[in-house]
Amino acid sequence: MGDLQEITDRFEIEALLGECSDAAMMRDYDRFASLFTQDGAWRIPDVNVEFVSRDEIRAGIERAQGLWEYFVQTTHPGMIQLEGDTAVGRAYVSEFGRLRDGSSQLMYAIYHDRYQRTSEGWKFAERVYEVRYLDTTPLVGNGRAHGDPELTRTTLRSSSQ
Repeated sequence: MGDLQEITDRFEIEALLGECSDAAMMRDYDRFASLFTQDGAWRIPDVNVEFVSRDEIRAGIERAQGLWEYFVQTTHPGMIQLEGDTAVGRAYVSEFGRLRDGSSQLMYAIYHDRYQRTSEGWKFAERVYEVRYLDTTPLVGNGRAHGDPELTRTTLRSSSQ
């Protein structure tokens, strides 16, 4: 890893990983889908789910996020192997949240990724989500639902006393 192009490519791919988590957590479905190539694929074999194309991915993330009362995801970069205008890599993911049905999940997973350089920058050509650990023990904390200002005010008042 020495030349400037390789360093730049790695930086841009790692930024793509963070952008994907941010788009999911902010429920920005259009941005989430835009991070994939036009014919990109998002696969979750453990639940037999596959979305192919930006339109399917956009509809899939909206449907999936609609199941959650709150959802938190952090992504940690793994390896990246560059091969010209393509690359493969892994990203390590931790997630937790409460579903609207009242159940909870804490998960650790790996994304097995294929990346493609496009005129718009690096995009996901494919993401395959592999669950490594799942805990369905009820979460005891309070989640802040996206856009709930009252919960934020209450939390801030409590923490300043």
